[in-house]
Amino acid sequence: MNKLSILFVCGAGLGSSFAAQMSTEDVLTKLGVEAKLDHVDISSAVSMKPDIIITAENFRTQFEKFALDPTTAIIYLRNIVSKPEIEEKIIPVLTEKGAL
Repeated sequence: MNKLSILFVCGAGLGSSFAAQMSTEDVLTKLGVEAKLDHVDISSAVSMKPDIIITAENFRTQFEKFALDPTTAIIYLRNIVSKPEIEEKIIPVLTEKGAL
């Protein structure tokens, strides 16, 4: 299987998306999952086709306006750096995608 691609998204594609990426890296390492990780702003994310998008809950309404690839799973986080929340939400998605 190819490496999963995970895209971290925030308003500018710099601060909070990178913070979420760093926390998720630790969770993926713990789970033994290798993935291609990148972070971008929300407008760039719409044209990309990652396996998983991870973003803050406050971006839900913006994502609901876009027609994303139906195979892309979106994980919304209340706390973008909470490793327990990331782990809880990413395990079912990784299982569904065949990475676990």
